[in-house]
Formats: sequence, structure tokens, C-alpha cells
Amino acid sequence: MSATTPQPTAAVDTFDQLLSSTRRGARLARLLAAEQLRAWPVSPGVTERAEQIVAELAANAALHGRDFRLTLTLDTTAGLLRIAVIDARGEHLPSPPAESGTPLDAESGRGLLLITALADRWGVEPYPPSGKAVWAERAFDTPGPDTHSGRLQPRRLGRGGGSGA
Repeated sequence: MSATTPQPTAAVDTFDQLLSSTRRGARLARLLAAEQLRAWPVSPGVTERAEQIVAELAANAALHGRDFRLTLTLDTTAGLLRIAVIDARGEHLPSPPAESGTPLDAESGRGLLLITALADRWGVEPYPPSGKAVWAERAFDTPGPDTHSGRLQPRRLGRGGGSGA
């Protein structure tokens, strides 16, 4: 009789929604993300930051493109929340804030400064056949027996940016 070694199960949850590239679609993305994040084991602080990230990425997708897809991935084993907004406009890639040259008093163009401040890492990846995925990641600690008051505390990752992070 052969024994099999138990394999740890992946603790990954996902949320995926296609939305219209309108102001209403961007607002709905933020509201849906907030509702989903409240159902997952992340702290209110991580949820608030993630809501802001979703709002900015969804607004950019609505402004620049066609319909977009919001994907949230929660990996409780790694303690990582990944937010991705995917659209069909692969030719319109965002620039890292340091390279964009946007003045601080400009009416627009500062969204990625917010993403840089709110996320641990962010980047852009091609999304075949002709789109792109702009993503941001935020680390968090999962609850454990030694967690005080049951609240989750954010864990910091190294900062990155641009398309290589």
C-alpha cells in the first residue's frame, strides 16, 4: 500500500467582474470591491487602501478605454492582496510617476502617485491579445493565535513600480 503525502491546499480567493468604461462602471468597481473585501479576512485599513486603489485604476480604465475587468485575488497563505484592472488599450501604458513629468498642480495625471503611496508594489503587464493589466499589491497579516484583539496588521513589502515589478 502506498501512502500519499498530504499537500497543503492553496488559500486563494478571487473576485472577477467585467464593467463598463463609464463613471458608473468605475463607481460600481469601487463598491463591489469594498463589499468583497469586507467579506475577506483583511483589516479595515487594508480594505480602505484597496478601495482607493480600485477607484483610481477603474477611473483610469473608464477614462482611457473600453470596458474593463476588475480582478481581486486574496492569497491568505502569502498574505497578499492583488488588485488588477484589465482593459483592451494595450497601446496606452501608464508611466511611473517619476517619469511622467506631471506637475503637482495639474488637474489630472497624479493617480499613479496615489497608487505608489497606497500599494506595496504595482506594475503593468501585457494582456493578450492587445490589452494590458495594471495591478497593485498590498500585503497583510492573516489572523493567528497570537493576534491581539483579532485585528489584522498590514505587513510591508518592498516598493516597486513600473512594468518590471
